[in-house]
Amino acid sequence: MADPLVPKEALEWFKSKGIKPGFDYRDVWKEEQANAFTVAKMLNADLLVEVKQLVEDAIGQGQTFEQFRDILKPLLVKSGWWGVQTMQDPLTDETKLVQLGSEGRIKTIYKTNMRTARSAGQWERIQRTKRTMPYLLYQLGPSEQHRIEHLKWNNTLLPADDPWWDVHMTPNGWGCKCWIRQVSQYEADKLIAAGTVKTTVPASKNKQWVNRRTGEVEVLPEGIDPGWNYNPGKNREKMLAADLALKESRMRQTLANGS
Repeated sequence: MADPLVPKEALEWFKSKGIKPGFDYRDVWKEEQANAFTVAKMLNADLLVEVKQLVEDAIGQGQTFEQFRDILKPLLVKSGWWGVQTMQDPLTDETKLVQLGSEGRIKTIYKTNMRTARSAGQWERIQRTKRTMPYLLYQLGPSEQHRIEHLKWNNTLLPADDPWWDVHMTPNGWGCKCWIRQVSQYEADKLIAAGTVKTTVPASKNKQWVNRRTGEVEVLPEGIDPGWNYNPGKNREKMLAADLALKESRMRQTLANGS
């Protein structure tokens, strides 16, 4: 089954990514993933570039998983990045058996990048249209089973600028199919009057999680997998703003030194 055609904002967001090889998915974390494409244990930069291009093609063409798999698998097999092999962990120097390419790994690459690109593209549109569509509505996806916390968040209606979306913008974990719908003031008033939505931030407990690869300690809400407690589109905005500020600072310094 094909995903609906991905909007151009999602494709542009993905195109703007660089690459960052990493041995473990925890090595390239949250905001870094908004700025760089990575596949755990794919340490060959040339192969990573090729795979990124195939993902970009899949996003742009709206390929089904089957179409994407049939293109990517031969490349991975030919490159020797397939099956269970021994690799040395560059962080610990330990040699271990690891799973490289497989049907499951290809599906993870496809689903994760499709959904985060779609989320980032949607966030860009939200920022452009929030004057006329000022609310966001959390909705469950088509999964047969839902996380308990996601059931609690279903039909939560909050302003687009509410800080809750900094963490809860979908997807919120591996395999999460929840989605966000943008809502006008008129529709929001109707939903509120009908009593079918919740207009306050849902109560939730926090949990502490330690990234044993980096030593970073995080506090994140229950119901959100480690590494998914961020907004892909918003974090990209932050990184671009930081890059622009750095460039402007260097330019001012250069001009000052030259005067």
